[in-house]
Amino acid sequence: MSSAFVPAATAGFATGLSLIVAIGAQNAFVLRQGARGQAVLPVVAICAASDAVLIALGVAGLGAVVTAWPPALTVVGLAGGGFLICYGLLAARRALRPAAGQALTTEGTAAGSVRGAVLTCLALTWLNPHVYLDTVLLLGSVAADRGSLRWVFGFGAMLASLAWFAGLGYGARLLGGLLSRPAAWRVLDVLVAATMLALGAMLLLRAR
Repeated sequence: MSSAFVPAATAGFATGLSLIVAIGAQNAFVLRQGARGQAVLPVVAICAASDAVLIALGVAGLGAVVTAWPPALTVVGLAGGGFLICYGLLAARRALRPAAGQALTTEGTAAGSVRGAVLTCLALTWLNPHVYLDTVLLLGSVAADRGSLRWVFGFGAMLASLAWFAGLGYGARLLGGLLSRPAAWRVLDVLVAATMLALGAMLLLRAR
């Protein structure tokens, strides 16, 4: 094993982790799904796999192509902003008018809930321009500086994504005692709504 392998992978892990840890629409959704124990595995898998694909594209040089056609980010920004605002409004409605059974339960998840969670997760991931800016452009440009070790750097970033989303999704269950109270879910939904609405508005303003 090359002496430069571990430092490059470690740098990729640290860089990737620093970009995804900040609370955002995707993290808020994974936290909510994990706390409720609903479709955790597919949601975590989608987030980690999507990041892996985007990081690989960035390392391969797709960032230069995206930069050459700025309207691409504008289109994604408009679609993503509109989606985040709609999701934020739904979270605000849940906070204002919580449905029966809002507290955390251990019952199985219906197929429809899994399907809805998967579709929402895909939208939150692929309609967010920040995902492309962070993973494709930023990580891709940093990886390029590693030269022949750029894929090692990228692999480290992929591991960071997998570790973060798995920890967030499954670690949220540790809050089960707290989230067994409906009032706690109202607070969480308020935070989710505020995050989604703020990010959605910001995306729409930047896409203009």
